Amino acid sequence: MSQLGNIRASDIEKVLRKLGYGLHHQRGSHRYYVNAGKIVTVPVHKGKTLGKGLANKIITRDIGISVNEFFQLL
Repeated sequence: MSQLGNIRASDIEKVLRKLGYGLHHQRGSHRYYVNAGKIVTVPVHKGKTLGKGLANKIITRDIGISVNEFFQLL
């Protein structure tokens, strides 16, 4: 498994767009992407990376892909 500590919100957003998710709305620093009724929330804080736990949660639980699949799509 690759290191998750250097994942930026823009990396998550790039993969979401490749998977067919579209930006639904933004509220403060959180962007909400939707695809077929499934919503994924991405916290966007300029100049910061996502924590390992949060990145893993978004990738595996919210998006529903493995970490390896994520890095292949990136």
